[in-house]
Amino acid sequence: MHKLFKFNRRYNKRVRILLITNSLVMIASAMFGPIYALFVEDIGGDLLDASIVFAAFSLASAIITYSIGDFTDKTKEKELIIVAGYFIIGFGFLSMLLAKSILVLLITQIIIGAGWAIFSPAFDVVFTEHLNNKKAGKDWGAWETLYYFTSAFGALTGGLLVTYLGFHFMFIVMALLCFLSAGYIYFLPRKVL
Repeated sequence: MHKLFKFNRRYNKRVRILLITNSLVMIASAMFGPIYALFVEDIGGDLLDASIVFAAFSLASAIITYSIGDFTDKTKEKELIIVAGYFIIGFGFLSMLLAKSILVLLITQIIIGAGWAIFSPAFDVVFTEHLNNKKAGKDWGAWETLYYFTSAFGALTGGLLVTYLGFHFMFIVMALLCFLSAGYIYFLPRKVL
């Protein structure tokens, strides 16, 4: 537990910013994961519909990730690509408020998948650029650790929000977390990140 309190001193400011903002987006995404099939059923779909929609999300992510990698390499301010991805994910989560049919859900999931595909290569490049080369494994280990912590926290939070306040409230919270991360990075002075 003592090592967790050294978080601020252990990582440089850029890595901390990336870890924290990315964690908020991961929390938002984890809120929906465990209860996704319930939402599909809630709007009149079945397990096959849930599978098709998730496949569309994954295919959109795969196709766009491959093509965005080259664009990322050619872009000077990669941080703005991260901002765009986070914003698109937030927009997708907000669009979930309109998902009353499988078709609309399919479109929103493609939007969210595109957002993940857009920010991921840029995030990986920027994060890697700011790592301590002698402790890169430990720094990437911190990201992996946060992935699991945020998944657990997000899953529990999503379940609680939907149980007590409904899907719509959860989608708003998810979108706000993404917009908060996008805005924070966008308004940072470029020399900071």
